[in-house]
Amino acid sequence: MDSSNSNEIVHEFSPFFRIYRNGKVERITADTETVPPSDDPLTGVQTKDTVVSQENSLSVRLFIPKITDPTQKLPLLIYIHGGAFCIESPFSSLYHNYLTDLVHNANVIAVSVQYRRAPEHPLPAAYDDSWAAIQWVASHVNGEGSESWLNGHADFDRTFLAGDSAGANIAHNMAVRAGTTNGLNGVKIVGVVLAHPFFGNNEPDTFSPVIEFIFPSVRIYDDPRINPAGAGGAELASLGDLRDFSRVVRVDLMRTS
Repeated sequence: MDSSNSNEIVHEFSPFFRIYRNGKVERITADTETVPPSDDPLTGVQTKDTVVSQENSLSVRLFIPKITDPTQKLPLLIYIHGGAFCIESPFSSLYHNYLTDLVHNANVIAVSVQYRRAPEHPLPAAYDDSWAAIQWVASHVNGEGSESWLNGHADFDRTFLAGDSAGANIAHNMAVRAGTTNGLNGVKIVGVVLAHPFFGNNEPDTFSPVIEFIFPSVRIYDDPRINPAGAGGAELASLGDLRDFSRVVRVDLMRTS
C-alpha cells in the first residue's frame, strides 16, 4: 500500500465516524472518557463488569443499589445505550453516571449491554448481541447463573427493557423478539422505555447514509427492525405475553446521538 495515501479518508459519516484507507476507524462525536466499575460513595450503588460471551467479546456492566434487606427482590432493568449503533458504550462516563443515578432513584438492578458496534461490526450484530445478553440474563431465573447479584436480588417477573436513540430501536426489537419466541426462560417483560427512539418510515430519502452503510444486507427502509411498519413487522397486540405490557413509554430522558 502507498503509505502516502494510507491516511486518506475513504468514508466520512460526520458526526459519527470516518474510515481511512489504511482501515483505521475514527469516532468523531463520542464520550471518549471511560470509567471503571466502582462503588459510588454518594448513592451506595455498586457496579461491576462481566463477560457474557468470549467469542463476541460481549460484556455487560451490572448496577445494584444499596441493599438494606438481603431478602428483597428488586425490579430488573436491561438498558441498551444509544449512539447511532456506532459510538458510546456502557463504560462511558455519560452512561455510567446516568445508570448509577437511575438505579439509585428507581431502586432497581440494571444490566447495561455492550454490543458490538458498527462500522467494524455492521448490523445486525448489535441486535444479535443484545439478544444474547438478554438470554444470559434469563439464565439466572432459577438462581443458578454466574452472577450473584442477579441470582439473589433480581425479580425477573418485573423486567423492563430501555434504551435511547439506537438503543431504543434495539430495545423495541428485543421486545418484539421476546414476544415471538419462547427463549426467555421465565423472564417477564412488563415495560419498555424508549427514549428518542431511532425509527424510519418507508421513504428511502429519509434515511441517513450512515444507516445504509452500516446495515448493508437489507433494504433498510422496509425492514421492520428499522421501520416497525415495514414488511413483516409485528403488531404489539400479537406478541404473546407482551400483549399485556404494563406500559410502553416513549420519552425524552437524555440528550444523546
